Amino acid sequence: MNERVEEKQIKDIRTLLFKAKTPVRIINAITIYRIVTFPLLLFLIFTDRFDLFKWFLLASFFTDAIDGFLARKYQAASVLGAKLDSIGDDLTVLAAVIGLFAAHFHFIEEQWVLFIVLFGLFLIQLILSLKKYKKMSSFHTYLAKIAAVVTAVFLLSVFFFQQIIYPIFYAAFVITALELIEETIIVFFLPSWKTNVKGLYWVIKGKAGI
Repeated sequence: MNERVEEKQIKDIRTLLFKAKTPVRIINAITIYRIVTFPLLLFLIFTDRFDLFKWFLLASFFTDAIDGFLARKYQAASVLGAKLDSIGDDLTVLAAVIGLFAAHFHFIEEQWVLFIVLFGLFLIQLILSLKKYKKMSSFHTYLAKIAAVVTAVFLLSVFFFQQIIYPIFYAAFVITALELIEETIIVFFLPSWKTNVKGLYWVIKGKAGI
């Protein structure tokens, strides 16, 4: 069994951080940074330190971009790493949304219908994934990556400019909604859990060739 296959089968954090080859250790340490920073982000929100919160949030979004790039460049992907990456992504967005509630609750009240729609789509996808795979999905589709970038730009703009830039918000809503719908459909097509799925088109194309 070659080294790359072994890396993909890593199932515990200790091995991932201390026994895997150097690129894998570095990349996943960056990923775990987002997870361990989540409590700090909450603390900064509840102590009204948005002057610091925005910089730590920026750092978390930046690590989201850099660890994915490095994983592809050095072919250092692993199943556990993909799961941790998804958890880190979700916690970062969750912290940003909580910050949005705390700092701009009037905006949440104004756009509550759209937030409910996104939460509903996320919940449907999550329930179907847990029911079918017994775990959260971690597809990392192209559309998910685009949605993550646009959403990050919107959320950071709120805290850095202290205002809501509505065109970016509506773009983030539409792309995120489409991404969640796509992932829900992918759950129906994929018989077993898989990470780094490009998108529904590739899933259908792959199934057609089976």
